[in-house]
Amino acid sequence: MEFPPNLLPDEASPEWLNKGDNAWQLMAATVVGLQSIPGLVILYGSLVKKTWAINSAFMAFYAFAAVLLCWVAWGFRMSFGEKMLFFLGKPGVALDQEFLLGKAFLGLFPTATMVVFQGVFAAITLILIAGALLGRMNILAWMLFVPLWVTFSYTVTAFSIWCPEGWLARLGVIDFSGGYVIHLSAGVAGYTAAYWVGPRCEKDRERFPSNNMIVGLAGAGLLWMGWSGFNGGGPFVVSTVASLAVLNTHVCAAASIMVWVLLDTLYFGKPTVFGAIQGMITGLVCITPAAGVVQGWAAILMGLISGSVPWYTMMILHNKVPFLKQIDDPMAVFHTHAVAGALGGILTGLFAVPKLCRLFYMVPDWEKYIGLAYGLQNGATGAGLRQMGIQIGAIVFVIIFNFVTTSLICLLVGVLVPLRLHTDALQMGDKAMHGEEAFALNNADNAKFENLNHNKVYDTQDFSFVRDPKPLTQLQMV
Repeated sequence: MEFPPNLLPDEASPEWLNKGDNAWQLMAATVVGLQSIPGLVILYGSLVKKTWAINSAFMAFYAFAAVLLCWVAWGFRMSFGEKMLFFLGKPGVALDQEFLLGKAFLGLFPTATMVVFQGVFAAITLILIAGALLGRMNILAWMLFVPLWVTFSYTVTAFSIWCPEGWLARLGVIDFSGGYVIHLSAGVAGYTAAYWVGPRCEKDRERFPSNNMIVGLAGAGLLWMGWSGFNGGGPFVVSTVASLAVLNTHVCAAASIMVWVLLDTLYFGKPTVFGAIQGMITGLVCITPAAGVVQGWAAILMGLISGSVPWYTMMILHNKVPFLKQIDDPMAVFHTHAVAGALGGILTGLFAVPKLCRLFYMVPDWEKYIGLAYGLQNGATGAGLRQMGIQIGAIVFVIIFNFVTTSLICLLVGVLVPLRLHTDALQMGDKAMHGEEAFALNNADNAKFENLNHNKVYDTQDFSFVRDPKPLTQLQMV
């Protein structure tokens, strides 16, 4: 039996290439990219007040471009290349065709596909950090912060947890698609950077209304739907585990939204769109480290927890703890990503199913991946406790490492340029930093209209200048 001509291997499609896996991985990378561009660009630009819309959107737009260049120049190999230290790979370019067209370190597709898939993951991490810094950071400081952070922070966490040679990966930490590497890292780094940059001006902290909540929902929708690629691409293969991961992702997010909206309604007397968006994000973040290795009922339970615990820390605890209240975090990145990401890691250590872990990792020593609940059930309590210990240990490592690294980067950048805008620029926002305004029609200088007597578009007379118009019954169509 011969294969159809389109399935026969050739120089462009070597025998090891699985076209279906490659197509899905490229699609997953694309939709993850759409989460950032335009998803978070729209979300940030819409949820801030109108004087900060351009700057907030630009911070995301710039970060995406800057990270991708750093990624192919040195970041990818530092994260997934040949080991230099137990927590870091050797720097090197990922631009040579011989390297890019070869088989990736995991999966049946070329390294070029892996580079772009992991690159959009790195990019969205920096954009999430930006959410904690909106409305006051010097844009020049941000432009320096992005390449430094992706180089000295992201690469270490990615290598340690995701690279097969990384020390946490070898211990057996479960991070299906970035609960630790992306969300916990971004939440801690964002909150740390927010401390060093300082708060917004007082009037912005008191009242920072969104300029277009409907458009903000569109950005949130792109973020939510894009998570199909975020978690569905985690296995690096078109498999049953990928399908389960996508379903669990949306189920958990839906449950989290329902709980957050319910708590808002019970506590504040009414649901809010902003609350629903936050509930969506916490659900998506919480399920990410567990997406393909837990059952559907566990995904719903994780959604109930991710919609309630971060709600409590954000709405109640935040106002009671002076340190939390002191740091200005406009998009609540600490609660939606750090808290939810840590929750997801712990719950993964509780609910991870041994069989699903075997299907995901496909390694001989898959028995070490077992949730505590299943360890207790199957008489493997020691293995379950070990897994939970690894999950918690990884959380501690990510928190401490990102706190220290982000602080050092902020101190270095602060020596070169001011981290925070001066007072006058804070009052002006976009106009001071970019010389542009997001909503020109809101500018009284531009909102001058002439009362023309002739409508040039339709070539009809305009009677709007008449003071005493005839009743509608006396007007005739012409």
